[in-house]
Amino acid sequence: MDSFKGIRALAASALLLAGFVSHTAQAASQAVRVTTNMGEFVIELNTERAPLTVANFLRYVNEGFYSGTLIHRVVGNFVIQGGGHAAADYKLKPVHEPVVNESGNGLQNKRGMVGLARAAGPHSGNSQFYVNIGDNPDLDPLPARWGYTVFGRIIAGMDVVDRIGVVPTGSAGPLKSEAPLKPVIIEKIELTKATSTAPESVNRATMPSTEPAPPPQ
Repeated sequence: MDSFKGIRALAASALLLAGFVSHTAQAASQAVRVTTNMGEFVIELNTERAPLTVANFLRYVNEGFYSGTLIHRVVGNFVIQGGGHAAADYKLKPVHEPVVNESGNGLQNKRGMVGLARAAGPHSGNSQFYVNIGDNPDLDPLPARWGYTVFGRIIAGMDVVDRIGVVPTGSAGPLKSEAPLKPVIIEKIELTKATSTAPESVNRATMPSTEPAPPPQ
């Protein structure tokens, strides 16, 4: 019975986000510029393959949610992750309902692709996103398991992503590991126009989770 209620709640969430798709489709066919204290990068959004996830992301962008949040997790040759913790105090910001997992959309977790972080549950993603620094096939779905939804790609500023990807990390605030020792702050994310360049490729894996990272082994 509880699982049935959960499915109904997710369906309601999907319908709500589907309403946002019609309002954001034009914007989503363009891109967003992510401005950090280490430079800027541009994400081209894929409305066709990940309509609910793009609508969810743009909802936060349009609300100004990401201003003053952290890139709070950096794992070399794997991912950088942010968009949930406030830069002022490292606390998680309040978020909307989670979005339905769209990881079976055919987009792969390759270098330069952007995905939605989530907790252990497949439909638990909300505001946090990650950028693949390397090729990460372990994040893609398999017939017997959900993957991590890819909803965009870096089309400019991959050099900035790479610079963030090699900053010294450790414990910072409540984060026990993999946090930049000098804060990497998202100053703003805003809609922009897309002009393309494709990023290159590399490799590695540990899931982009919205839950606290485990201590190093």
